[in-house]
Amino acid sequence: MTPPHLPPRQFLLTAEPGTRVVVRYKIQEGLTDALGYLVSVNGNSCTVRTRTSDVEIPLAMVIAAKQVPPPPPRRSALNRP
Repeated sequence: MTPPHLPPRQFLLTAEPGTRVVVRYKIQEGLTDALGYLVSVNGNSCTVRTRTSDVEIPLAMVIAAKQVPPPPPRRSALNRP
């Protein structure tokens, strides 16, 4: 696990691919988050695989980034009340 005190860009550059992350970054309308698995990172951008698509994020737009725990197990329809 990467220490949480690293700046966001440094964290992403040192995180292992496959690490589950949340990345907050600037968009034209303000800020947004990408939650998913880190696919790749280079000096200019990182790619996060979310539930719906791969999101390429320019590192210059990243405001915050950190590792997050695995998602909770999905509840099956049989377990619901």
